[in-house]
Amino acid sequence: MSSNYQSGFANIFGAPNAGKSTLLNALLGEHLVITSHKVQTTRHRILGIHTQPDAQIVFSDTPGVIDPKYKLHERMLAQVKSALEDADVALVVHDITRPSEELVGVASLLKLKVPTILILNKIDRIADPAALSAIEEEFRTLFPDWVLLAVSSKKLINTDKIIPLILQYLPESPAYFPEDDISDRSQRFFVSELVREQIYVLFDEEIPYHSAVIVQSYEELPHITVIKAEIVVSRETQKVILLGRGGSMIKQLGINSRLSIEKFLQQKVHLELFVKVRPKWRDNDAYLREYGYN
Repeated sequence: MSSNYQSGFANIFGAPNAGKSTLLNALLGEHLVITSHKVQTTRHRILGIHTQPDAQIVFSDTPGVIDPKYKLHERMLAQVKSALEDADVALVVHDITRPSEELVGVASLLKLKVPTILILNKIDRIADPAALSAIEEEFRTLFPDWVLLAVSSKKLINTDKIIPLILQYLPESPAYFPEDDISDRSQRFFVSELVREQIYVLFDEEIPYHSAVIVQSYEELPHITVIKAEIVVSRETQKVILLGRGGSMIKQLGINSRLSIEKFLQQKVHLELFVKVRPKWRDNDAYLREYGYN
């Protein structure tokens, strides 16, 4: 490791559905964190580690900044606050098609005290270059102390400029993690997230927001990994919807999730899914601790 090796935390903040998780996946070149067009997909603070010969950037994807309505939301917001405390650089992601007032509100809650890069995301949705320039100028005026970069995480437009920008602010420091690590989370955690991602894909309305996924057993055999996972919902009616007529929906969820998990693990998987009803789990401290929302 060279004597001027750089290492530090580049933590990602923003409103729900700004594209924070898509951005992290683009920067890592991996589908590490789950994504959805629905808001509040990210519930945990997840580290994604980028290591190169002269530097290590520890990215931190955080839940969207929201006004909490449940204890679950309070736990999510607490993870945002913890990311504020150890950031060397902040990446604030904003959907460029959303009004600037939304970002002003987020910025007032974050009260950032570290170098900040404003990522105006989803520029692929603005076809007129003059309109894009006008929007960029508006945000430069509102946030003159921030470095501004307009990108499309989905289309990989200008995302290659982000890491060089971050390295301008990282301190000289040894690496925090071994060079082969890509996250601080376990495979079990990512398996539960991949099942939850498919819930967002297959179900509408309240189901994704009332669901939690817990991996109950994870056994790696020579030729297959056997996984049993429990999906927790708040109401009996939600369980009925998840199961579907004759078990059709839970079967489809199992197929989609298994394929996604096999792609992630790069091995064959046998997946069993079960559904349990736990009323008001999102407001129950004991349940939240059990489900990993510490």
